[in-house]
Amino acid sequence: MIIAMKSDATEEQISEVCESIRRYGYTPHLIRGEERVVIGAVGHGDNKDHLQNLRSVAGVADVVPILQPFKLVGRELKPHKTTVRAGDLEIGGPQFIVMAGPCSVETREQLMETADAVKKAGAQVLRGGAYKPRTSPYDFQGLEIEGLKLLAEARERTGLKVVTEVITTEDTEVVAEYSDILQVGARNMQNFALLKRLGKIGRPILLKRGMSSTIKELLLSAEYIASHGNDQVILCERGIRTFETATRNTLDLSAVPLLNELSHLPVIVDPSHGTGKRTLIRPMAKAAVATGADGVIIEVHPRPQEAWSDGPQSLTFPMFDEIMGELRAYVRFESRHL
Repeated sequence: MIIAMKSDATEEQISEVCESIRRYGYTPHLIRGEERVVIGAVGHGDNKDHLQNLRSVAGVADVVPILQPFKLVGRELKPHKTTVRAGDLEIGGPQFIVMAGPCSVETREQLMETADAVKKAGAQVLRGGAYKPRTSPYDFQGLEIEGLKLLAEARERTGLKVVTEVITTEDTEVVAEYSDILQVGARNMQNFALLKRLGKIGRPILLKRGMSSTIKELLLSAEYIASHGNDQVILCERGIRTFETATRNTLDLSAVPLLNELSHLPVIVDPSHGTGKRTLIRPMAKAAVATGADGVIIEVHPRPQEAWSDGPQSLTFPMFDEIMGELRAYVRFESRHL
C-alpha cells in the first residue's frame, strides 16, 4: 500500500503512521517529496484492511494499493527518478555516464594503460573483472584479490570510480572494500542469496539483466536488493539470448524506455556484451543515448587480439576515442552532458 500524507502533516503524525504500519506487520518506507511525504507499506502483513483504515488517521490524505509486484523500485511508490551516488559521481542525473575498461584485469601494465586511456577520452568509471564467471571451467577465472588491488591502484592513479563484479556472498565484503560499484553479472541476476547480501552493503549495485530474463524478473531482482536496505541500484540491459546467431546476444534497446517507464532506477546499456562485435558497439552506444539510457558500459583493451577474454568485442583506444567524440554530440542533443 501507499499512504500519501497531507502536505501539512506533522513529523509526529508521520511517525504515528509508520508505527501503525509496523504494528500491522509491514515495513514502512518513507519518500520525502517537495510537497508531501509518501509512505510505502511493504511486506507480508496479516491484514491489508488495517492499512486501509489509516485513511481516518490524522495527517493521512489517501491509501492506495501498489499494483506492481516490484513495490520499492517501481514508479507507483516513487514517481521521480532516483540518482545513485558513487562518491561525488551521480548516475541517473543530467550527466551521461561512460564506464569503460577491459573485460578482465590481466596485468598491471594492461590495466594502468587502459585506465589512462579511458580517462583521457572522457570516461568516468573504470570497469574490469577481478573475479570472472566463465562458461568453461578451463577459461581464465580472474586474478581475484590481486585484481582488486590493481583496480584500486588505477583509481588512485586516475581518479576514476571502479566497477567490478562480485560472484559469491563470501566475496561481497572484500569486493566492496576495493570498488565503488559492485556489479552483479547476468548469470547471478537471480542469485537471491547474493542479492540479499548486497542489500546490506553500503555500495551502489550494477544489476545486469539475465540472458534469458524478462523485464519483470530483472525488476524483481532489483526489488530483492532494495527490500533488504539498499536502494542504490543501477539496471543494465546487456542483451538477451534469442535464436539469432549473427551476434553474441540480442541487445534489447526497447527495454530502456520500458524500464524508465516502470522504474525510477537509472538504466545503462552494455553494447559490448549485447552484440559481441566491436563494429556494432558505436551504433548501439549512440542508440542507447536516444532511447533514454543514463550511460553505457564498454569493453576497451590496449591489444584486443591478445585479450585473455572477450577480445572480439573489445575496442582499441583509437576506436574508443572516436566513439566518445560522437557520443558527445548525441548526448548534447538529448540535453545532457558527458
